[in-house]
Amino acid sequence: MRDGPAAGLVLIDAILARGDLDDYHLAHAARADLCRRLGNTVQARASYERALVLARQGPERRFLERRLAELPT
Repeated sequence: MRDGPAAGLVLIDAILARGDLDDYHLAHAARADLCRRLGNTVQARASYERALVLARQGPERRFLERRLAELPT
């Protein structure tokens, strides 16, 4: 976050491109948040949906569902 959402997105995309943490819901949730902050709702939606598929805990799922619902259509 120190260098802004675009810099963070580059780092997360590199991690996910290597296959590291691809099954970790929080990596996709972080990516979704950065995309949302950058105004890219299409990519944010896709990342929130991927995180939601991977999330197992009820509170985390509810948080992701709420974030997904808050995105403009």
